[in-house]
Amino acid sequence: MKYIIYTLGCKVNQYETQAIETLLGEHGHRACAAGETADAVIVNTCAVTAEAGRKSRQAIHRLREENPNAIVAVSGCYSQLSPDTAEKLGADIIYGTADRVKLVEAIERAVQTGEGGQSMDKPFERRIFEELPAGAVSGHTRALLKIQDGCVNFCTYCIIPYTRGRVRSLPPEIAAKQASELEKKGYRELVITGIEIASYGVDLEGKPDLADVVTEIATAAPNLRLRLGSLEPSIIDERFCARLAECGSVCRHFHLSLQSGCDETLKAMNRKYDTARFFKAVELLRRYFPGCGLTCDVIVGFPGESEENQQSTLAFLEKVGFSDAHIFPYSRRPGTPADKMENQLDRATKAKRAKQAKAVAERTRTAYLESAVGTTLPVLFETEENGAWQGHSDTYVLVRAEGENLRGELRDVYITGVSGEILVGKIIDSAK
Repeated sequence: MKYIIYTLGCKVNQYETQAIETLLGEHGHRACAAGETADAVIVNTCAVTAEAGRKSRQAIHRLREENPNAIVAVSGCYSQLSPDTAEKLGADIIYGTADRVKLVEAIERAVQTGEGGQSMDKPFERRIFEELPAGAVSGHTRALLKIQDGCVNFCTYCIIPYTRGRVRSLPPEIAAKQASELEKKGYRELVITGIEIASYGVDLEGKPDLADVVTEIATAAPNLRLRLGSLEPSIIDERFCARLAECGSVCRHFHLSLQSGCDETLKAMNRKYDTARFFKAVELLRRYFPGCGLTCDVIVGFPGESEENQQSTLAFLEKVGFSDAHIFPYSRRPGTPADKMENQLDRATKAKRAKQAKAVAERTRTAYLESAVGTTLPVLFETEENGAWQGHSDTYVLVRAEGENLRGELRDVYITGVSGEILVGKIIDSAK
């Protein structure tokens, strides 16, 4: 069987896509080469925002039209939330946020018999972590390891707790074993991901936390550099930072879930911290990981957000000085408390505020890039273009340097300048 797989959304979705690819490969199936006709098309969907839902619908419709004779299978958060819509768009097989092994089996049966079907998860009844093979999405040099699923934070703007259910965690010893196997396969970097990894371990005996599992992974796979997924600021304390620093292999890049730089808006969002607690986390990370890259997500134009609230967010972005910030205008998501809130802002206001926040983010990103000139950064090279190679530093900045055959190599690079959003430098060591 030849297949096409299309992924939307977060790193958890990327992880689950590579797991599906791995399972298909174990059954003797392969991805379509250019010009080949697909027997099956798989769309791994996202529903984190209304825009993500729109893109998921668009992808299902487009791929159905482009592959009229293929079996179309969908999975993920959007199909979990809206299976009827997925069916109307032409999906033959509709799964939700669980049972990828059974999904692969359903696709195989459908290709043979033409019979489709649905299997929706019951997220709040699920208690067991779905263990899947860890690895990399096709063509990627970084491997992914999902250690956690589910979220019970119930932020007022977010639908994900309703599609992913309660917190489930991969036991530390299994996570360590999978990391060791990935190291043996030659990977140099491992992205540790989950829906809300700050809650890791609350469901496990003894309640190991995120620092515990990262330490165990670092011990089992000492030659892998470890990159953490998105973090809630509330878990970043002295002990957490000290434990990560002791590992010696944790990347100096931390993505923090900010969402707003205004305490009033954070409260309306049902976030579990204020800006003072967030800034304390920033100071700790910079003390234990000097020069670290700090990135964040920001939602502007939340219901009821005043101009004064917006200015508070802009000032906080300046104060922190993020290495990058992803700015999103608030997107209404039916089924969430925020969708029913009064004082919804109009599209023009949200667009204006997003533009303002992006301007601040660009300034702080430029300042961070310029601060790297004259330093040496470890870079994992990934792609080549016109004799120059590009890869990400441990601080998660794209770096370009000249060299030969560097794909998958981790090299020290002396940074000589900035070109747009990319650092430019010279390799100063042999392969590690």
